[in-house]
Amino acid sequence: MIECIFKHILIPTDGSDASVHAAELAFRLARMCNSRVTVVYVVDVVALVNLVRFSEREQADVRGEMRESGWRYLDYLEDLARQYNVTVEKRLLEGEPYKEIVDLAAKEGVDLIVIGHVGQRGPRRILIGSVTERVLEFAHCPVLVVKT
Repeated sequence: MIECIFKHILIPTDGSDASVHAAELAFRLARMCNSRVTVVYVVDVVALVNLVRFSEREQADVRGEMRESGWRYLDYLEDLARQYNVTVEKRLLEGEPYKEIVDLAAKEGVDLIVIGHVGQRGPRRILIGSVTERVLEFAHCPVLVVKT
């Protein structure tokens, strides 16, 4: 039998279908490898500032809603992981998503990041870039990109 080299897998989520598909693949891999799994949601501070500016709502209220959504996504993935007989650690962070993901992976000694890919085309891609592309560029470990 071949020994699996992935002892700790990190799964970032943004609640999208792509991130759920990535998590499902990661859970199957984790079950085969008996890997430790961490799921992470990052409250995007740039999105937070923009939502506050355009909605004219209090920053604390918007932040609270974003954190609440993040915990819902993480809880959903935890429930999904149970179906694969996998236990997860949940993390909710705030900052620039790709930086927080890459920093957490380095700090925790992650062997593999499994991330969904949501295709962006045209000006939107140029203006905001892709979290997945930045994680690919800056991660210290292998990154598995899962397309829907």
